[in-house]
Amino acid sequence: METPSTLPSSVLADRLAAVRQNIDAAAHAAGRDSASVTLVAVSKFHPLSSVQEALAAGQRVFGENRVQEAASKFPALRATYPDLRLHLIGGLQTNKARDAVRIADVIESLDRPELAEALAKAADKEGRLPELLIEVNTGDEPQKFGVPREKADNFIRTCRQQFGNKLQGLMCIPPATQDPVPHFRLLRSMAQEHGLPVISMGMSADYPQAIAEEATLVRVGTAIFGPRPPSP
Repeated sequence: METPSTLPSSVLADRLAAVRQNIDAAAHAAGRDSASVTLVAVSKFHPLSSVQEALAAGQRVFGENRVQEAASKFPALRATYPDLRLHLIGGLQTNKARDAVRIADVIESLDRPELAEALAKAADKEGRLPELLIEVNTGDEPQKFGVPREKADNFIRTCRQQFGNKLQGLMCIPPATQDPVPHFRLLRSMAQEHGLPVISMGMSADYPQAIAEEATLVRVGTAIFGPRPPSP
């Protein structure tokens, strides 16, 4: 069996093309323009060579969980690919806020006041602030990151006051053992209530369902890069 790091480039390119075709089909079935859905290729734990293969196949938006790993892959690629966009999608420690602000285009995991304050201070020091998404723990799972549902509305309002239009939307990761659709609908409802245009939801197993529920970002890793290698 081939490992992710030794896949022929044509395999990764074919997988990427298949995901794009599925996005087009899901958007069409939902009566949406497929251009309204952005594919975030989740490259966490996969080598730089796989990112380069995806770039060669035309992919420009990537997601990483860890700031340090993202910093080792992406800054050097921007000279060749100035339209590259990096999303940080994993739980973010406050002591990594400045590095995150320095390298990311979008931070999808804002989930608590302490992190909001750390990002605001980092933005002042760096002179830039990425777009921000609030991660909502729609399943109220204690082991997961994300603001609890009962605190989400107040936190969203506070962050709108603090960050203005840099707060672009919401993100969720539904419980793995539950039907994701009710969680997608909850997130969509919250985003609409607060007038937030970006809804990040759906992964390799359920992104067509997320598109049907008006996701504007889908985060797809395994379906593009293959099985995730062990965490370093």
